[in-house]
Amino acid sequence: MTEMVYGSVPRGGGEPILPRWWRTVDKWSMSCVLVLFGIGLLLGLAASPPLAERNGFSAFYYVERQVFFGGAALIAMFAMTLMSPRTVRRLAVIGFAISFLAMMLLPFIGTDFGKGAVRWFSVGFGSIQPSEFLKPGFIVLVGWMIAASNEVAGPPGKSYSFALALAVVLLLALQPDFGQASLILFAWGVMYFVGGAPFYILAGIAGLVSAGAMFAYRGSEHFARRIDGFLSAEVDPNTQLGYAANAIREGGFFGVGVGEGTVKWSLPDAHTDFIIAVAAEEYGLILVLAIIFLYATIVLRSLFRLMRERDPFIRLAGTGLACTFAMQAMINMSVAVRLLPAKGMTLPFVSYGGSSLVAGGIMLGMLLSFTRARPQGEIRDYLVRSGR
Repeated sequence: MTEMVYGSVPRGGGEPILPRWWRTVDKWSMSCVLVLFGIGLLLGLAASPPLAERNGFSAFYYVERQVFFGGAALIAMFAMTLMSPRTVRRLAVIGFAISFLAMMLLPFIGTDFGKGAVRWFSVGFGSIQPSEFLKPGFIVLVGWMIAASNEVAGPPGKSYSFALALAVVLLLALQPDFGQASLILFAWGVMYFVGGAPFYILAGIAGLVSAGAMFAYRGSEHFARRIDGFLSAEVDPNTQLGYAANAIREGGFFGVGVGEGTVKWSLPDAHTDFIIAVAAEEYGLILVLAIIFLYATIVLRSLFRLMRERDPFIRLAGTGLACTFAMQAMINMSVAVRLLPAKGMTLPFVSYGGSSLVAGGIMLGMLLSFTRARPQGEIRDYLVRSGR
C-alpha cells in the first residue's frame, strides 16, 4: 500500500541476495555491534572468573557461554537483516504473542533465582527471560498500529497501542521489573510522539507514570529498597553501587591495568549489570568513552537513515528500536555512576547474558533491516513535490 501511494520502484529481482544485502545494509553500524561484542568478551575474561570460581565452575565458564549465546545473537541479527520489513513485522507479531503469553505464566512457573523478582523460566541449559524477547516485538507491533492509525479510515491504532502498553507494563510490574516497564513506556512514548501525538497527552501520561512510581514505592519493598539506597546521602561502600563507584574512581583516565582490577571480586553482577565498572577500573575512561561512541554511532546512523525513509511504519518502528537500544545502554551506565537507582538491566552486547544477548541480536537485526537502503529517493523529495 505504501509503495503504491509514494511510488517506490522496486529493484529488479535478478541481483543475488547476498550482494544486494551487502550493498544496502548499514555496514558501519553492523561493525560497531561486532566491536561491542568483542569488547564484551574482553571484559568477560576479566570479570567472570571470580564468579565462576565461587560457583565451582572452570575459570572461563561464563566466557564460553557468552561466546555461545553471542554467536546465536549474531546469527539471529544477520538473519533478520536479510528479511524484508513485512517479514520482520510478521515475525515480530508472532514473537510478541508468544512472549506475552510466557510472561502471563511467570507467576505460576517462573523463578527469581534469589533476586526478589520472578522474571525467568529455569530450563536445563540455563534460563529464559521472556521480557527481553517481548521488547522488539512490542516496538514493531506498536509502530505498525500507530502507522495504521494515520491512514485514511485507518483503525484507532494509537488507542490500541496505549492499551497494549499498559497491559505489558502491568505484567512487568507484577514481577516486579520496573526497569523493563520503563523501557516499554519510553519506547511507546517515542513512537507516539513521532507519530504526531499532542504534547499535553504525553505530559498527562508522564504524570500517571509518576503516580505509579509513588504507588510502587509504597507497595513494593523490593522497589522501595532500591530507591532508598539511591536517595541516601552516602553510598554504602559494601553495596553494588558502592563497589562500582569506587572502581570507577580508581580507574581514572587510563585504568589500573589489564587484570589488575579488584571490583570483580566484590560485585556479584560484575559480568552483567555492572560490567562498565570493570571497564572503567581496568581500562579507564578511555574505554568507557569508546563504548559510548560505538553506541552513539549505531543510534545516530540509524536515525539519520530512517529520516530518509518514506514508509511511516518503518520510520516509527525503526525509531522505537534505535531509541530503546540507546536508552537501555544509558540506563545501565547511569546506574553504575549513581545517576539512576539499580534496575538490573544489562549493557547491550557487552554484558553477559543469554536472553539479553539473543534478544539484542534480534532487535539490532530488525533495526538494520529497517535501515537498509531502498530505491525510493528521499522523503524530502516527496514533500517538495506534494507541496507540504
